[in-house]
Amino acid sequence: MSDAIVAEELDILEILRLLPHRYPFVMIDRVLSIEPDKSIEALKNVTINEPFFQGHFPEKPVMPGVLMLEGMAQAGGVLAFCTTPEYVGEKLIYFAGIDKVRFRKPVGPGDQIIYKVELLKRKRGIWKMAAEAYVNEQKVAEAELLASFG
Repeated sequence: MSDAIVAEELDILEILRLLPHRYPFVMIDRVLSIEPDKSIEALKNVTINEPFFQGHFPEKPVMPGVLMLEGMAQAGGVLAFCTTPEYVGEKLIYFAGIDKVRFRKPVGPGDQIIYKVELLKRKRGIWKMAAEAYVNEQKVAEAELLASFG
C-alpha cells in the first residue's frame, strides 16, 4: 500500500485516467476525499442533459437506480485503483455481485449525489464494499458491492 495514490481530491481528468468508462457512462464527476484501502467520497452532478432522461421519464425525469449503483461501483473502482495503482491501465475492475440494495428516494435533474463507499474486506481478489448515495445529506440509495480485477 505504500505506492497507493494519495490525494485529498481527484478531478474528472484523474478519474478518466483511472477508469475505462467514457461519456455517456461516467457516473462520477469528482472525488471529494479518498483514503486508499479504506473509503472514498465522490460527487455526481445530475443534469437535465443526461441522455437517460430522454426516456426515463420525459414528463418526470428520474435517474435510473441502476445508474446510481453504477456510480457507487465507479467510486469503488477509483478506490480500488488508488489502493493498487500498479493495476491502472493494466487491468479492469469488474462488478462481481451486489446485495442489500435499497432505493429510498428518487433523484432528478439539479440533484447532486454524494457517493460514500467503504471497503469492508479484500479476500482472494474480491473486494467487498458498503456503498451509500446521498442527496442533500439524505440517503437515497445503498448497497453492498463485490468487485474483482481481471
